[in-house]
Amino acid sequence: DNGIEWQQENLVFLARGNARAVRGEVTVFADELRAYYREKADGSTDIWRLDATGKVRIKTPRETAFGKKAIFQVNKGVLVLSGGTVRLVTTTDEITADKQIEYWEKKLLAVARGNAFAKRGKKKLRANVLAAYFRVDKNGKNKLYRVDAFDRVRIVTGKDTATSDRAVYNVESG
Repeated sequence: DNGIEWQQENLVFLARGNARAVRGEVTVFADELRAYYREKADGSTDIWRLDATGKVRIKTPRETAFGKKAIFQVNKGVLVLSGGTVRLVTTTDEITADKQIEYWEKKLLAVARGNAFAKRGKKKLRANVLAAYFRVDKNGKNKLYRVDAFDRVRIVTGKDTATSDRAVYNVESG
């Protein structure tokens, strides 16, 4: 809404005011986006990092993440969402964290840090750190199969509560 600025000397594009960036099925919305690029030998350009600040929302067909700041290192496949309480909402789960949520695209790993909380139906899992591991299913989609919880772990089901320093949850078997 407030324009796009190209800073050639800094190799960065800035979009301000309801800014939006799209890559495949992923759309990033924010008050401001900064796309850092590098020039290739053939004269083309390559965006290697995207910074989003202010009312950040990252949307895919199956999940939406919210925070105040996001940094996506495109070449490394690492996204870090931070700023206040960050939140990820999927069709089956909701995850929040006070520090940050990271997604490691190449490792098929997501990490929620700082009073992390996950909820699926009546099942609730809280810990300082939650690490979620994915596999690619037969349809080529990432499917959660395991969650590790570290430090001050608290698991609540419909009937039971368990506490520990560490927990491993097998998603497929429950």
